[in-house]
Amino acid sequence: MRMLIGGTWIEGDRQIEVLNPFDDSVIDTVPSASPEQVEEAIRSAERGFEVMRKMPAHQRSAILNRTAELLTEHTEALGRLLAQEVGKTLNEGRTEAGRAAETFTLAAEEAKRIHGETVPYDAAAHGTNKMGFFIRVPIGIVCAITPFNFPLNLAAHKVGPAIAAGCAIIFKPASATPLADLRMGELLLEAGLPPEAINIVTGSGETVGELLVADERIRKVSFTGSADVGKHIMKTAGLKKCTMELGSNSAVVIMDDADLSAAADRIRVGGYAVAGQVCISTQRVLIHEAVFDDMMGELLPRVRGLRAGDQLDETTDVGPMITRDIAAETEGNIREAVDGGARLLCGGERDGAVVQPAVLLDVPRESFLGGSEAFAPLICVNRFSDIDEAIRLVNDSPYGLQAGIYTQNINNAFSFIKEAEVGGVMVNEVPTFRVDGMPYGGVKDSGLGREGPRFAIEDMTEIRVVAFSL
Repeated sequence: MRMLIGGTWIEGDRQIEVLNPFDDSVIDTVPSASPEQVEEAIRSAERGFEVMRKMPAHQRSAILNRTAELLTEHTEALGRLLAQEVGKTLNEGRTEAGRAAETFTLAAEEAKRIHGETVPYDAAAHGTNKMGFFIRVPIGIVCAITPFNFPLNLAAHKVGPAIAAGCAIIFKPASATPLADLRMGELLLEAGLPPEAINIVTGSGETVGELLVADERIRKVSFTGSADVGKHIMKTAGLKKCTMELGSNSAVVIMDDADLSAAADRIRVGGYAVAGQVCISTQRVLIHEAVFDDMMGELLPRVRGLRAGDQLDETTDVGPMITRDIAAETEGNIREAVDGGARLLCGGERDGAVVQPAVLLDVPRESFLGGSEAFAPLICVNRFSDIDEAIRLVNDSPYGLQAGIYTQNINNAFSFIKEAEVGGVMVNEVPTFRVDGMPYGGVKDSGLGREGPRFAIEDMTEIRVVAFSL
């Protein structure tokens, strides 16, 4: 496939192979952009912004709605392509394609709701005989950088709001999973998006990403990825807005009055969807000591029943990790935790990039899995004695994206809501829950800003204040 620069699909001097994680077979190739091509994309985006900022809201909304329709029409093909390049199961691929269409629909709706409000100038003595308001105007060129795990829907969360706001976009997809994103670009143009309103530039973060982030002509960076890369981007970006959706090691708390069966059902999904390679994957499971044995009796059979393997087999529950090397790192992290005193209750075996769904008990805080983001098909189980200890364990983390609690006690629920240092609290739900319209984001090393079309648009616009003398 080719990349989109200046309204034209072009090649590059070098190619990047896109591999199926299960067997390392080559699915396709994409160009590796040169610095000159990155410069060409920025100049194109400058021209594209001049078109987009003058486009009325109803036209932006119509383009986004048509894009959503086209994504829906191609759900099956896009779902299979996502399964091939990411390693998602076929069902997970279809689900992501459907969510991407929904995200574009949400952005289309929000395109018609961008407005300001009046300003009461006469609240100050020297504002007497003044009246006015503020409006929101598009910020300019948005740089969108996405990871491998949800290439299509996370692109929709950046590209959709940028179009809704009247911005131009330069989009750098993950090098491992750019194919569905390039197909999305084709559908955007088919939907009527002006050709230079979006440039899709493929290549490495060290070259393409670095040049884009540092360029002063780009006014906003929206990045989803690791905390280390996010911190580097913040240092490089300079005077521009940044939204950072970074890592986590999300915890769910199981209180002594929890619905254990319901919690186990959701952990089975939250801990192992996309082979655990989800920012809000349920990594830590904290169980009240009074129901510990009963909860493990519910949880372990469900995990042991998961079928891991070829993601293109309709019966597979858990596909491969993104590469064999990363799967090998996971194997090493499990070994380190066990050497430090943890017990491996099930799973953990590796065959290529496939890691069997694992459950570890009593994982030491000082081990990698005890304090860092696993991004793997595993959960770490520990006990606690009361709500205060549970909250302390949840907060004992450099991350703070989302957390969950299962309880029927309203006081415990609200204590958790008030005290958990996270961007989102899910009550009687795992932290992996996300609806695409919600304000999604974290605190601490989990990042800055919020996604969800309405909230992303706020950061992709600037306030322009107006005053009249009467």
